[in-house]
Amino acid sequence: MAELKESHIVEIPVDEEHNGKNLDTATMDMVISAIHQHPLMEISQSAGHLLLLKLWQREEDLFGRKIARKETRLESTRQEIFHLCCSFFLFHALFFTLLFTSSIHSKEVEGHVCKKWWILSLLSGSTSALLVLMAHVKLLRMWKVRKQLLRERSDGRSLTRCVMELRMKGSNFDLSKEPVIGGKRAMKSSSVEIKWKPVTWCSHYLITICLVCFAALSFPAPKLVLCGL
Repeated sequence: MAELKESHIVEIPVDEEHNGKNLDTATMDMVISAIHQHPLMEISQSAGHLLLLKLWQREEDLFGRKIARKETRLESTRQEIFHLCCSFFLFHALFFTLLFTSSIHSKEVEGHVCKKWWILSLLSGSTSALLVLMAHVKLLRMWKVRKQLLRERSDGRSLTRCVMELRMKGSNFDLSKEPVIGGKRAMKSSSVEIKWKPVTWCSHYLITICLVCFAALSFPAPKLVLCGL
């Protein structure tokens, strides 16, 4: 008898592999389609939008550098004002110390010393006026730089919003749109400042007012100390 050879057929499940490959291909197609539809890809394919994005990014970097420089300048001006105020009060402290010391050691020539009180008052007043003037100039510079800093921060935020909108919309962004630089907002703020100008001036130059009042009160001090009441 012929021996019958049994044959075993092994079935390989190829459907899952094909399905997996089809799924990977579909996923890749979706990823590629999403990349092509991304706003940044649309911007890179549009010469006008790409040029506008580069220009705005350059302006944004310039705004950042200007703001950093003005912040440094503002901080240094504040330190200079503080040092001037310290010098003002230190001078008056030394002046009054020397004044009281000289009044104690000059009891025997009180009449002669009393006649010279205006020289000391003139010295005190002129030095105080010089220090107050220097402090006031620094205050003017500080508020000018602060105003420029606030304006540039506002302009920088407006430019940043436009850059973000361009990145989000892509080729749908309107090329005629420009960031709001100053404009109506500046007009509104100026009208408010005109309305409250006296209060604003007093708040801005409160240091000058205090130094002037102190200098005025200390001007007749030599006469009171040397000549008595």
